[in-house]
Amino acid sequence: MRVLDERGFLFQATDAEALDALAQKQILPCYIGFDCTAPSLHVGSLVQIMMLRWVQKTGHKPIALMGGGTTRIGDPTGRDDARKLLTDDDIAQNMAGIKTIFSRLIDFNDSETGGIMVNNADWLDGLEYVPFLRDVGRHFTINRMLTFDSVKLRLERETPMTFLEFNYMILQAYDFVELARRYGCRVQLGGSDQWGNIINGIELGRRMEGRELLGLTSPLITKSDGSKMGKTASGAVWLNEEALPAYDYYQFWRNTPDADVGRFLRLFTELDLGEIAKLEALGGAEINEAKKILAFEATRLARGEEAAKQAGKTATETFEQGASSQGLPTVHIDGARFDAGMGVLELFVDAGLAASRKEVRRLIAQNGARLNDVPISDEAYQVTASDFDGDVVKLSAGKKRHALVMKS
Repeated sequence: MRVLDERGFLFQATDAEALDALAQKQILPCYIGFDCTAPSLHVGSLVQIMMLRWVQKTGHKPIALMGGGTTRIGDPTGRDDARKLLTDDDIAQNMAGIKTIFSRLIDFNDSETGGIMVNNADWLDGLEYVPFLRDVGRHFTINRMLTFDSVKLRLERETPMTFLEFNYMILQAYDFVELARRYGCRVQLGGSDQWGNIINGIELGRRMEGRELLGLTSPLITKSDGSKMGKTASGAVWLNEEALPAYDYYQFWRNTPDADVGRFLRLFTELDLGEIAKLEALGGAEINEAKKILAFEATRLARGEEAAKQAGKTATETFEQGASSQGLPTVHIDGARFDAGMGVLELFVDAGLAASRKEVRRLIAQNGARLNDVPISDEAYQVTASDFDGDVVKLSAGKKRHALVMKS
């Protein structure tokens, strides 16, 4: 608890004192569930994965629960429409991809603190409908379920919520009970949006079997400007190499806003807190050195040391040596224009890489427009200070036309 708190992972706990006391007496199995909706998790899931990593590093047992069963339904939390239903083959392929990132961050072995990965399809697939309704469903009231944000959102917006989705929270609660039975799991971790589902599992464990279960959530991670963590011009920041090259992953962290550097170093690296305090105290151009360390350490954890070194080398050649060694034209634009965000269409025109916004739209549609060597997919994207590497951002129109934009 202390380590998680010091590094900024804690938001809510059902009983912090009981959790601390239990952690001092025994090795605690703790789990987080991940549905398999894509071949890779994205950076928005990294807080939860790092929590599991710290669970193991502090002498406890991490359990990564793959939602082979619940993915067939789709978590309605935070959505105002139903998720696309996936086939069993899709889910299996996605699960295989997701396992890749866990193999780098969690040590799966046979020791007392060795991580384990389980699939909730192992027990959900064998459930019989009527016995499940009788044994589990009777502990849930419609009155209570209607108060959950995932349901209220749909009702307020008058958008349909299927009976299939309505059952998701019951199955997630049952997962906690089943993990307690099979592995002695006492703690469920998750993002703050999962608080209601975690409480459901704790109450179900108490009502069905008199179990004392606990829950812990992490805060929703947003950037200092209030924008969603991981939102870029090219879309989601995926954790797997197959979904996003190491250089692009490195650049995402390298472009962290100044105000977020210290917080992200605590959450997404394992650097000593004293060293982090020194790095986040840097001001002016020196903060860029802290950003390079953040980018290297975050990339090293997810992609390996060699990939991190190569990404850093490429970034140095592109940005610090770019204007002279590659002869790229440099365009100076008033830095104040990026404070509230400058439209990418306008930026390409001002940088001389397109004659009109229509031409930029065509470049984007043809996958020919790049920001810091990452394809742009959103023509409404706003370029802000967080996209700059120091005072420089690189634009590309096709394979041969490039420009460095410098804030003046």
